[in-house]
Amino acid sequence: MRRKPLLTTLVLALAAVLAAPATAAIAGTAPSSGINNWSCQPSAQHPEPVVLMHGLGANATDNFATLAPTIADQGYCVFDQTYGTGVLGPEVGGLAPMEDSAAQLSTFVNQVLAATGAAQVDIVGHSEGTTVTAYYLKFLGGAAKVKHFVGFGANYMGTTLDGLATLAKLLNLGSLLSGVGCPACTEYLPGSTFLQTLDSGGVAVPGPTYTNIVSRYDEVVTPYTSGIIPGANVTNIVIQDQCTLDFTGHLGQAIDPNVAAYVLDALDPATATPVNCVPFYDFGA
Repeated sequence: MRRKPLLTTLVLALAAVLAAPATAAIAGTAPSSGINNWSCQPSAQHPEPVVLMHGLGANATDNFATLAPTIADQGYCVFDQTYGTGVLGPEVGGLAPMEDSAAQLSTFVNQVLAATGAAQVDIVGHSEGTTVTAYYLKFLGGAAKVKHFVGFGANYMGTTLDGLATLAKLLNLGSLLSGVGCPACTEYLPGSTFLQTLDSGGVAVPGPTYTNIVSRYDEVVTPYTSGIIPGANVTNIVIQDQCTLDFTGHLGQAIDPNVAAYVLDALDPATATPVNCVPFYDFGA
């Protein structure tokens, strides 16, 4: 249970009211028309197009309804897709085996590189989007094609069955995410063959930078430290180490302005500035 003084609770409640438009956006509003513009040409300031990877049980449109236009507004070419769909149709992604989703990501990155003429892309992932990307970087040649990899709600060591059940409840997906019709769910259980393969010898590989953003209040990735990995090219950020009045859960990180600031800094470290933390509380998660 989260315990906060009454004054803090009132401050966070006000912050949630101010963030209400963003919360509404994640419920289903399509991102700006600047997303998936296949004629977009990267600028000299931002030469790497950004590929977005959604989480388990989500889709590209909803998961990045807030963050996609935020990144595009900074002058990036931004692309996303809903990957790993299964028995629930084209709007519910991330259910397929994560090896298959990583192969789908590989194909998509190649399409983005061909369309934009860029030498590399950046990837921003949420939740399963971090795990699938890590597999792509390590095993499918992605390390040579990605400059910056940024993950929030990151997960490389799996989560408990309770974490998967919590996600199913939050997304109104019933019992599906406990394993039925969701091979990726089984792969997320600690000790799975998939996770043993990913973690063997270390998750991070030379080449891209890795930035992992995690929350102590994540109720889906349990423990939250599943998103923290070692590596000379790895930066691990626990949101509350700096933003002490940020009480975001797992889903809320997709609309958290503090997370957005960390993401933008990681995409362009040469111009990074200290995050100006604001109070944030995700009432929905």
